[in-house]
Amino acid sequence: MEPNFRRCVSCRVVAHKNQLLRVVKEHSTGKLEVDRGMGRSAYLCWSFDCIHQAQKKKRLERALRSPVSPDLYQVLEKNVRERLGVLNPR
Repeated sequence: MEPNFRRCVSCRVVAHKNQLLRVVKEHSTGKLEVDRGMGRSAYLCWSFDCIHQAQKKKRLERALRSPVSPDLYQVLEKNVRERLGVLNPR
């Protein structure tokens, strides 16, 4: 993989890190954040399908080595809705 390219933990597509949604487990607190902080990171595509598959198959939990609350998935979906301008994803 070239520098600044990352892989989506759900669909495994490789893209520039600016084109993916970043989830971070803060190294000092262990708290999960969306797109800020330093620590272990996992990336997802800006897609509802990738978010749902990651939740269903617990791919974020494995990548971050930490339990992920359903609230975080709601925040991820909200970010995707705002970026894509979608009112109702389903």
